[in-house]
Amino acid sequence: MERKIRKAAVLGSGVMGAGIAAHLANVGIPTYLLDIVPRELTADESKKGLTLSDSVVKNRIAQAGRDRLLKEKPAPLYDKKNIDLITVGNFEDHLSCLSEVDWIIEVVVENIEVKKSVFAMVEAHRKPGTIVSSNTSGVSINEMAEGRSDDFRKHFLGTHFFNPPRYLKLLELIPGFDTDPQVISFMKHFGEHVLGKGMVVCKDTPNFIANRIGTYGLQVSIHEMVRLGLGVDEVDALTGPVIGRPKSATFRTLDVVGLDTYVHVAGNVRNKSTDEQERSVFEVPDFVLQMVEKRWIGQKAGQGFFKQVKTEKGKEILALSVDTLEYRPSVRPKFPSLEATKTAKTLPEKLRALAYGKDKGSEFVWSVFKKVLLYSAEKAHEIADDIVSVDQAMKWGFGWEMGPFETWDAIGLEKSVARMREENEKIPALVSELLASGKTSFYQKEQGKCSVFSIGGTYKDVEESKENINLAALKEQGKLIKKNAGAALIDLGDGVACLEFTSPHNALGMDVLHMASQAAEEVQKNFVGLVIGNQGKNFCVGMNLAMALMEAQDENWLELDMLVSNFHKTARALRYMHRPVVAAPFGMTLGGGVEVAYLADRVQVSAETYLGLVEVGVGLLPGGGGTKEMLFRAMENVPEGGSVPVDPFPFVAKAFEAIAMAKVSTSGQEAIDLGYLRPTDRISVNADHLLYDAKQLVLTMDKEGYTPPAPRKIRVIGETGYANLRQNIYAMKKSGYISEHDELIASKVAYVMSGGNVPAGTEVIENYILELEKQAFLELIKTPKSQQRMQHMLTKNKPLRN
Repeated sequence: MERKIRKAAVLGSGVMGAGIAAHLANVGIPTYLLDIVPRELTADESKKGLTLSDSVVKNRIAQAGRDRLLKEKPAPLYDKKNIDLITVGNFEDHLSCLSEVDWIIEVVVENIEVKKSVFAMVEAHRKPGTIVSSNTSGVSINEMAEGRSDDFRKHFLGTHFFNPPRYLKLLELIPGFDTDPQVISFMKHFGEHVLGKGMVVCKDTPNFIANRIGTYGLQVSIHEMVRLGLGVDEVDALTGPVIGRPKSATFRTLDVVGLDTYVHVAGNVRNKSTDEQERSVFEVPDFVLQMVEKRWIGQKAGQGFFKQVKTEKGKEILALSVDTLEYRPSVRPKFPSLEATKTAKTLPEKLRALAYGKDKGSEFVWSVFKKVLLYSAEKAHEIADDIVSVDQAMKWGFGWEMGPFETWDAIGLEKSVARMREENEKIPALVSELLASGKTSFYQKEQGKCSVFSIGGTYKDVEESKENINLAALKEQGKLIKKNAGAALIDLGDGVACLEFTSPHNALGMDVLHMASQAAEEVQKNFVGLVIGNQGKNFCVGMNLAMALMEAQDENWLELDMLVSNFHKTARALRYMHRPVVAAPFGMTLGGGVEVAYLADRVQVSAETYLGLVEVGVGLLPGGGGTKEMLFRAMENVPEGGSVPVDPFPFVAKAFEAIAMAKVSTSGQEAIDLGYLRPTDRISVNADHLLYDAKQLVLTMDKEGYTPPAPRKIRVIGETGYANLRQNIYAMKKSGYISEHDELIASKVAYVMSGGNVPAGTEVIENYILELEKQAFLELIKTPKSQQRMQHMLTKNKPLRN
């Protein structure tokens, strides 16, 4: 019988437990969220006359965890409605529910005895074959399983989610001695395909992979900072995006994680290690312990290594001096090696500029790199089966662009090891064996295929899931069909092509439109369908705003007219060709990015997509078909066939509000709820599978006998509807919610979505609305205030209210 997880239970409703329950709900799995029974009443409960035996009291802790999900930011839920899939309970009354579920996840306090007592309760109620896991960040899996039955141990493992569970991709699986390999295989597949996670199998060692290497790196960074007399702000400038790490770098990361949590994780390795040198590295400095004692534990306490204060100039970030434990204004370091990274074009070039520089900043980076790389190589096969797992864990769990072994290749293995030897460092056997074999890198690439060095002196192919389409690798394999400065057309195989944007920020300009037109011709002749997608940081942030502003300031109205007309022409070419088109948006999909998605027959959207028509923020309205499309999609939702005609105004008003308020979805699911996407559009939970899922949708549409859509007509709300929308706009202006220019922009949007100066019920075609849209766009971009908004966005990266 095929194993499935139809229902789950999470034991423990703290931040992690509730977050895991939320993500299970996100993917449609009904989940029990259970916790302990309170030992005493709150003042409010006493006031209401409640007792400790009342269910509302007994469920209070779990209920608080569930309620918190609706308030937390970033939101743990794709959509607030998903909370209905989470049912709360307690350990006294509801453990019998465990017999209904297919997966039980323990997320209680990191105490081995507490966990063992929980598992004893679980075993009394679980049905045989039910998977049980612990979300521990470092407690031994085998120790937790002691004393449990054979069936329990066979189905027991560690499942270490990273916080927040919705957003961090890594899920570490830790088998015990007795865990059935088929359970691990199933959980790997389930985690990747259902939960959308990056799955890494770890060995049952302290802190597993990511926290072991990551915490070591944080400890080394602190030690080297103290040794070199650097400040926390200087270290963060050296250890953030410039070396391919998150913006939070080192000390902001510690503030976010919480110094109390960090001290616990570091202590976990220190207490379990038998290596004195390793134990000394994991020794937490006195100033950190003093901070914990003072409750300066980071973001949740309002201060840690950094503190935000209000000054006469506004908000200011202060940095802690670890010598005096006093706060001072933050500084921007000016190391020559750091300055040199500004001219480097690639991350490896930046890493080399920093590692091999001649100043204190580069000395810090080299020392940290050296220690972390040597430690990773020394511990790799103690904590994982291969070095790929180590690299993936650090990328997915800590947000590194390159794992430690990829970093080593980037700075040059031979050069760095020669320097390490000069500095009398002990080189791990793994590295010595690699260099002795005559090879000079951990990874090798040939025709887009990647292999990795393994113990024994051989290179093994890096296993890639068939769902992981890599556009860069396809281009290396000769699958590039054509390209220009802003876009490329790539053969995905099986008769499907991909239109990839490659312009800065994937912004839309004439080069992208030109390639899209060529794609339509090429796909019509030689392919069964087209995917519009890419693997940049974001799908598309909209039109090339700088270009549009330059044309407006030069009063090149004809050029702007041609730009909009070309977009409409390209849209028609893709929309009505005899081949299916699927768009695959993800990340920031704004303005023109949404309009690109509207060129397609269907959309395969990533779960993590922040999608919205935001043009009003720069003084414009969606001019590439977005306003028209929102109107037509609103009218699709108006019920037909009843005895009494349904008033279309509320449907149009909802679409108008989305544009006029520049609403942006917080997930792919919410983009459907806001009316930007259709309920028939699909969601990919695993972002790595997005292009594959889009390709499969193209193939399905082709197999089912694709026919292009017929031109559409609708009946507009006309002058009467426009008057009603204008009344709402005027009321907002009078109340002070919007400015005079906001009123003008909103009125233009309302005019287009009403169908212009025609009676209500007039039937119109798409091109008619497109012309109204283009005219309104050109009228707005001519106004000085809209141009001021565009300029402000370009220079300040935030909207101007004028």
